[in-house]
Amino acid sequence: MSEGLTRLVGVMDQLRSPGGCPWDAEQTHETLIKHAIEEVFELAEAVETGTREDLREELGDVLLQVVFHARVAEEDPNDPFDIDVVANGVADKLIERHPHVFGDADAGTAAEVHARWEKIKKETKRRESVFDGIPLDQPALARAQKVISRAGKAQVQVNDPAGVGIGPQLLALVARAQAEGVDAEAALRAAVRDYEAAAREAEQGAATGSSPT
Repeated sequence: MSEGLTRLVGVMDQLRSPGGCPWDAEQTHETLIKHAIEEVFELAEAVETGTREDLREELGDVLLQVVFHARVAEEDPNDPFDIDVVANGVADKLIERHPHVFGDADAGTAAEVHARWEKIKKETKRRESVFDGIPLDQPALARAQKVISRAGKAQVQVNDPAGVGIGPQLLALVARAQAEGVDAEAALRAAVRDYEAAAREAEQGAATGSSPT
């Protein structure tokens, strides 16, 4: 383990141990979920609009969530595991799903590599459907694009009933984004940022009595 990661694990251990921080000591996997989700969105914002310093900080905050959950997991009386088990599990997964790097398989194109990854994942996780494993709690826009993407890769033909409501129209836009190679969630975040900036400018203009340019 690197010096920095070892230090972080040690700090987390002290915070969680008797004589440490009362708040940290009472946290569970369940109470930490909202913080993990929030940190991932802050990381996305740092990637899209932040500085290198912002990116470094937000990566650290996401790493903290992983280390925190692993430290909580160590205390489980029935199935304890630590950060090393988590890291080794990820390493094993990467090796297994990259036979073109760690085995004798041909690399092929990036698309072929991705298809092989999905095939291996389906086999190892014993999934019955290509749609298994898509989180239900994922933001609706991102989840819609994931479902459409998997349907397309599996060449599933969907007889989608025509609809004129907001939901079907949004889904149609997501399908268009997928077809054009656009990340619908990221595109909407960018559009909202532009809208918010314009709205803030209008708000300031109204407060000072000036009209927006």
